[in-house]
Amino acid sequence: MEFRTIVDIPKPDFEIGPCEEMLFVGSCFATEIGRRFQEEKFRAVVNPYGVMYNPASILHTVERWTTSPCVVFLTLGTNHIYRLKETGEIVDNCQKRPASLFTEEELSVEACANYLQQTIDILRQRNPQVHIVLTVSPIRYRKYGYHESQLSKATLLLAVEKICANPCQSVSYFPAYEIVNDELRDYRFYKEDMLHPSDQAVEYIWQRLSDVYLSAEAKAFLKEWAPLKAVLNHKPFDPDSEDYRALMDKTMLKVAALQKKYPNFAV
Repeated sequence: MEFRTIVDIPKPDFEIGPCEEMLFVGSCFATEIGRRFQEEKFRAVVNPYGVMYNPASILHTVERWTTSPCVVFLTLGTNHIYRLKETGEIVDNCQKRPASLFTEEELSVEACANYLQQTIDILRQRNPQVHIVLTVSPIRYRKYGYHESQLSKATLLLAVEKICANPCQSVSYFPAYEIVNDELRDYRFYKEDMLHPSDQAVEYIWQRLSDVYLSAEAKAFLKEWAPLKAVLNHKPFDPDSEDYRALMDKTMLKVAALQKKYPNFAV
């Protein structure tokens, strides 16, 4: 008997190679997954101007960050935006200024899709071969109310569907939102605030993502890197002991061999 529903993840039309150059922009969930890629020595830049929750702010980051990564993950958190009353501009961070200085708005499906399309167009202009993955953060926003939070997520999901439905886009969707809500629908997979996915949930999502998106070469690299990472992350009881020094010498020789095998790998 099957006691849970498994979310199907369609195979994308590309694969992520070892130590690939990547960019993650979006909600704090993008930060969680992006850091996981960094731990595995992918050349990942994660939210270079801070966490961005809505499609307009994600566009602002991509406009400012002028590099041309091979793979970009855009994670949408909410359709709520804040405008500075004085100028009418959408701000990415209120910087703890008084709420009276801002007006709050909700972007429509069409507006969200338009901001996403602008973001995709910029990325493609810089690198026509870029691969773009859209995700919707599973994190709920308590301050909007849970019903309003669901409406916000629905708006984002419809906007993403609008983009992905265009066969000319060649943009893939990774169902992080569905995995948490359909596969991991139990509070033991949440942190103490009962809103953010736990470390275990993030690790599970990483495993689902890597199974589908990573190339065979990238998976082979991870297997070789795993024991070396464990040694390098270990805090020894006696770092000056002969045994530990011998272990580190041996480990660094293996790291050097891995660097020769994978030129983009760097500790």
